[in-house]
Amino acid sequence: MEIKFSKYQGTGNDFILIDNRQLQFPKNNTKLVAQLCDRKFGIGADGLILLENHTAADFTMVYYNADGNISSMCGNGGRCITDFAKHLGIIETTATFEAIDGMHQATIENGVVSLKMNDVAKISEEENYTFLDTGSPHHVQLVDNLTAFDVYQNGRTIRNDVYGKAGANVNFVESKPNGVFAVRTYERGVENETLSCGTGVTAVALAVHARGLTASETVTLEQPGGQLQVRFKKTENGYKEVYLIGPATQVFTGIISV
Repeated sequence: MEIKFSKYQGTGNDFILIDNRQLQFPKNNTKLVAQLCDRKFGIGADGLILLENHTAADFTMVYYNADGNISSMCGNGGRCITDFAKHLGIIETTATFEAIDGMHQATIENGVVSLKMNDVAKISEEENYTFLDTGSPHHVQLVDNLTAFDVYQNGRTIRNDVYGKAGANVNFVESKPNGVFAVRTYERGVENETLSCGTGVTAVALAVHARGLTASETVTLEQPGGQLQVRFKKTENGYKEVYLIGPATQVFTGIISV
């Protein structure tokens, strides 16, 4: 079988995008997805995304982690599939699509995608960390000297020991000058640090605002793969009008035989 694909990255968080409107991709083949995402024996990616038809919206987003399993919402993946839909001629500058966590709206201009995330009503503030769900579950923890911090070992321990088999993504954060926050993320499913995590920086932006570390409702976040912005409105019922903003880039296209 030959599979046409596009390779995308959103601030270094990379994905395999496949047009599956004809439903030809074997969606239950976990081993195939993991093989395609393998960086030595496949194309290589943090995840794989299928674009499929939707009865009312522009398209459906189906997201797999690199381990081959269907996963929760991926913010950077949502930005990349919006650009992919534009390349396919499905949309021009605006999109409405359904992901595993519900409906999303997005706009795209000059390669920058603004993706509307779900409202967040509940944030759990513990002594040393914050927990919230921004489409995926996230642990947010402030640290010193983030550059030298062992994200892999500490993230893996928290992901497994605190959150068990289901796990959670673990974000380590350091405050920088001018209201910027540096973020490094250990992602479940990838089971390693990634260069960027969209739902992760969204969680960080809301967490630092909830803890009073910033008064701004637009937060700039720096990750190893680049810079993203999160914009939101704080209401008495939580956070609404949450947008993840940043670039989405098609790196190359190809055909792979499997």
